[in-house]
Amino acid sequence: MIDGVRVTPLRPISDERGRLMELFRSDEPDFEKFGQVYLTTAYPGVVKAWHYHKKQTDNFVCIRGMMKVALYDPRDGSPTQGEVNEFFLGVWNPIRLRIPPGVYHGFKCISTGEAMIINTPTEPYSRQQPDEYRLPAHTDEIPYDWSRQDR
Repeated sequence: MIDGVRVTPLRPISDERGRLMELFRSDEPDFEKFGQVYLTTAYPGVVKAWHYHKKQTDNFVCIRGMMKVALYDPRDGSPTQGEVNEFFLGVWNPIRLRIPPGVYHGFKCISTGEAMIINTPTEPYSRQQPDEYRLPAHTDEIPYDWSRQDR
């Protein structure tokens, strides 16, 4: 796994009234600080990629549908430089994915309906100076293919 990435299983608590699932707590070891909370979505088959942050750590939880999230570590000096990770987040795999600064990330909706991710990053978004550094979704600079892999 890419250095600094963490996968935290989430546990839905269900009864006859419905479900409750804690997404993130300030008393957990992975909690650094609070920047904001936002929702991002993708329609079936849509890829939103690639970008990284210099300061911000992201904490993704997919609350509707399923997302394939890919990560690429370009960081000089990282013990996992050049490594690619792939994760499947969503209703069939409730996890929180921690993405550290400097790691490229993106996602693709792999469900039949719109998928939704709640992100709790460590920094608030700055419209004047966004902490986002982008590449196209289908670039040769990252060794990853967004197409479905029928193994």
